[in-house]
Amino acid sequence: MRSRKKPFNPARVMVTGFLAIIIAGSLLLSIPAAYHGSEIKYVDALFTAASAVCVTGLVVVDTGTFFTPYGQAIVMALIFTGSLGFMTMTTLIFVFLGRRISLRDRIMVREALNQESFAGIIPLVKTVLKIALVLILSGTALLSIRFIPLYGTGTGLFVSLFHAVSAFGNAGFDLFGNYQSLTNNPTDYLVNSTIMALFIIGGIGFTVILELIRRIRHKSRLSLHSRMVLMITTVLLASGTIILLALEYNNPLTMGGLTPGGKIFTALFSAATPRTAGFSVLETGAMTYPSLLLIMLLMFIGASPTSTGGGVKTTTFGIVLFTFINMIRGREEPVYFKRRFSLPQIMKALSIISAAAALIFLAVFTLTYFENKEFMALLFEVISAFGTVGLSTGITPELSLPGKVALIVTMLGGRVGPLTLLVALARSKPHDDALHYPEEHLMIG
Repeated sequence: MRSRKKPFNPARVMVTGFLAIIIAGSLLLSIPAAYHGSEIKYVDALFTAASAVCVTGLVVVDTGTFFTPYGQAIVMALIFTGSLGFMTMTTLIFVFLGRRISLRDRIMVREALNQESFAGIIPLVKTVLKIALVLILSGTALLSIRFIPLYGTGTGLFVSLFHAVSAFGNAGFDLFGNYQSLTNNPTDYLVNSTIMALFIIGGIGFTVILELIRRIRHKSRLSLHSRMVLMITTVLLASGTIILLALEYNNPLTMGGLTPGGKIFTALFSAATPRTAGFSVLETGAMTYPSLLLIMLLMFIGASPTSTGGGVKTTTFGIVLFTFINMIRGREEPVYFKRRFSLPQIMKALSIISAAAALIFLAVFTLTYFENKEFMALLFEVISAFGTVGLSTGITPELSLPGKVALIVTMLGGRVGPLTLLVALARSKPHDDALHYPEEHLMIG
């Protein structure tokens, strides 16, 4: 009897690819040359590799003091690989080696870059790499103005490059030591503005960046996708800045002692960084509960599709939001900019948010069972892991083995997408698209 050939599952290949890179990275970080002092626990090396590949930034050991320059270079390489994505990097390697790109490879790249057709996939991948390199090198040049006089030429250039890669990748890793991120000098406008510009650009997605470049060159019109991404990003940044400024303005543990200009800048930075960046200019654990709740909402929404960030994504949030608004207004079809959303898009958006909520619930449930920590801190940690943000109230290094494993799974789900993770784990069954069942109405609400 002839066995049925298993259907091709792009989601499973993508998740497996990310896992392979994480495991390889964890083995490299376990080499004695990668760290100072006592031997690193494998779970800590695995956690660090997962956080770097998933461009999260949560750390269980201090990157700046625990790892040697060799170990830090490995972390930087993992961040760069994770920010571009497994299939994008694989395709670039194939192109470099002159290998033919198969149809399956093209399907994977199309899925990874959220494209609707195969046309121009390989040139798109090359363009993505060029954009990433130009932005990273530009950021390195700006940061070196501060870091070369501070650390010397060689170390200064390495520190500048590391933070440019980490910022563009929305990773949040830093080399300043003692888990301090940028809190030691919150109003260093050169360094902090450069880092903020890199992670905002990296977070809007390569598709939007390409459309903006074409618009500047050819005066072409932006697509609905790009307009929604830019609109939601702007609204979230502006509203987040205003609310955080109001909530933390007189907080002596955060921005209370800063000048008015410093308070506005740190409020803007703190509103931008939950969009999966992970760098912090204010002590996260010292913020008020309302500020932490707002930051959790921003982390849950996250960055945009085809970006270097995680979360449910701005367009997913936008589709659900405008569907909700149109339903309240009595419209049967959700409309935005005189364009309607298709039913499959709405179903996918709702499925992503449902899958994200389920993943967060399971992770929080696991942490509350194994960890003797405050619930708000655990919830914040999980949402930060899912959004691949990296902001923390300071409890990450103290987590138990089950807690660290739960966050690794959550980070992976946030990077590849919660729905992609579930599809990868599910058994694929053939189905007949021509088969339709009778419709029946249920009472809802």
